[in-house]
Amino acid sequence: MTLRASPPATVPAALRQRRKEARPQELLDAALDLFVEKGFAATRSEEVATRAGVSKGTLYLYYPSKEELLKEVIRHNVVNQIAEGIEIVRAFEGSSSELLAHVLHLWWERVGETRASGILKLMMSEVRNFPEIAQFWVDEVISPAHQMIAEIVEGGIARGEFRPVNVENVVHALVAPLLFLVMNKHSLGACVPSARLDPQAVIGAQVDLVLHGLETAAGATAARKATKAAAPAKKRNGSKR
Repeated sequence: MTLRASPPATVPAALRQRRKEARPQELLDAALDLFVEKGFAATRSEEVATRAGVSKGTLYLYYPSKEELLKEVIRHNVVNQIAEGIEIVRAFEGSSSELLAHVLHLWWERVGETRASGILKLMMSEVRNFPEIAQFWVDEVISPAHQMIAEIVEGGIARGEFRPVNVENVVHALVAPLLFLVMNKHSLGACVPSARLDPQAVIGAQVDLVLHGLETAAGATAARKATKAAAPAKKRNGSKR
């Protein structure tokens, strides 16, 4: 009796199409993990392709260079979040104090607590060696994010909730603690439990300090309510995550 080998199983066309559509996301996920684990300079394109389960040629079909791949990682994980934040700011109907507290807490939930936070650590540690990426970060992340926060502060001043201040300096003062929390998460906080900070608690303290420095006498009551309202529900109830 002659035994014939079974023909190789074919992958349905619909499944192949779904895999093709998912490939860009798989490449971005693999790139983000490797860039944060090893650093941008130390990561080779071949490693990204291997982790995503594709060939190097396939990677280059989607992203022609490692720099373009990093830019797309930034767009997908950070730039899109800023765009959503701008929509939230412009549609918000509460006080400026409530909005400011909400945006800072929301930023940590959507960026600081997620894998995307590793990109900020990467920018602070390596970007000086990649001027093109640095300019991209300024144009696509820093400028729109700072403008978003500036709109909140300027709106509070215009409505008489905040006293007149140098808005640019206030924006830097608001952003700096968030970057510090990211660095703590990815450095000491990652390996020394006693050095790990509670980000939402720190942001709550920051909001309280900033609002009481910004507010006019008429805005004091609204600011106190905003601080309480913006704290995560589980924190207010005294339970841990």
